[in-house]
Amino acid sequence: MTGDARFEDGREAPLALRALDGDDLRVISSLVQDAVFPITEMTWQRRKRRFAVLLNRFRWEDAPAAERRGRPFERVQSVLAFEDVMAVATQGVDLTERDTVLSLLAAEFTPGEDGTGRVTLTLAGDGAVALDVECLEASLRDVTRPYVAPSRKRPDHPLET
Repeated sequence: MTGDARFEDGREAPLALRALDGDDLRVISSLVQDAVFPITEMTWQRRKRRFAVLLNRFRWEDAPAAERRGRPFERVQSVLAFEDVMAVATQGVDLTERDTVLSLLAAEFTPGEDGTGRVTLTLAGDGAVALDVECLEASLRDVTRPYVAPSRKRPDHPLET
């Protein structure tokens, strides 16, 4: 007879999360921190009022288990989508540079009047994408199996002083 199964020995399901307020979006933001994506993977469907990006997300939720077991860190492709988007603006991002790879640092919601607001996707290198939304409705969904992170390392940020 073998010992009891441990939680980390179970098979994990892909993430599928939804955010309807700022607190929910902070959870998603923590999971997409350090995600990278080609600039060509951002799309705004104006008529459908939907903005989405296909990310290569670092699996922060798996990092402690990877460290404990001495195995490589993982990434997974995920779709981060926002509904009811009325306008999209970028700062510090040249949309004509089709070979650019962006790194997402945070997603934040600033409420406006009557449920409206602005989602700001902060990018490394002082770039940002602003989404004016009628109401906050975001989703994060893993769409591939996890794969070994090409760097095999955990993203690292210098401490700010």
